[in-house]
Parts: sequence; structure tokens; C-alpha cells
Amino acid sequence: MNLKPATLSQIDEVITHYPTKRSATLPLLHLIQEEVGFISNEAIEWVAAKLGLQPINVYEVVTFYPMFRQKPIGRRHIKVCRTLSCALLGGYKTCATFEQEFHTHAGEVSPDGEVTVEFVECLASCGTAPVVMIDDELHEKVDAAKAKQLSDQIKAEAQARK
Repeated sequence: MNLKPATLSQIDEVITHYPTKRSATLPLLHLIQEEVGFISNEAIEWVAAKLGLQPINVYEVVTFYPMFRQKPIGRRHIKVCRTLSCALLGGYKTCATFEQEFHTHAGEVSPDGEVTVEFVECLASCGTAPVVMIDDELHEKVDAAKAKQLSDQIKAEAQARK
């Protein structure tokens, strides 16, 4: 696994904080995903070897926690809440708007590689539903019109980078 020396150093340092190496599984996965963008099968095997575990032990962690991704995503990550408050107030329509705007389906990367739209569990802002998280920024009361507006903004920013 080709990680930056700084990441490898962080990994070695993090392991020392735990009385049992196995306990460092989550922090190591976070560090790898932070650098690489997702957790590959190669990463699972590497972490297992590093911590003296079987690959299945690491795979169980990766598949249990929803914050870990097993495949690359677009440059921008749009997460639309699908739990009850958001669903009742239009979250499904909001997600469909993002899918239409970026010519993609939930969980897939848009054809231009710019965006991944994902339908997720609670984003913890039920009182301002429907909510959307774009990268690390929370957007509240995102109806279809606001989703279109946010999509236009993302497209404009992508054009400006070209």
C-alpha cells in the first residue's frame, strides 16, 4: 500500500495509544480513507497485517460503519438525509433533483467525476428537514428548488476550476 510517509508515521504513532493493536482499527481506517478517499481490499489486507488481524476482522469494521467507503466517490460528496422527518418533508424529491442535475444515481459517481449523490441515514437536523450535507457543510430546508440552486453552484465552481 502506497501511503505518504506522514500518514505512515501517523499510523505508527496512533497504534502506540492502544494497549491492544486491534483497538487501532478505526483510527487507521480513518487515516487511510482521509488520504486515499476510500478503503480498498488492499487497504483492508494492509491494516489487518499491520495490526496482526485476519482481513475479515477489518472488513467487518469497514462494512459495519457507514462512514467508510469501499469505492471512490466524486470530487464533491452530496449526502441527502432519508430518515422520517426528511422523507416526510421532501427528502426523496430533493435526492431525485440532485440525481437529475448531475445525471447520476444515488451511490454512483456522475459521468464527469464531479459528484457522488448518496442517500444517507440521519444527518441530525430533523427540525430543519430536509437536510443535505455537501462535503462537510450542512444545508437545511433543501427542497427541490434549493437543490437545483445548490447544483448550479457546484457546476459553476467546477467550471471555474477548468
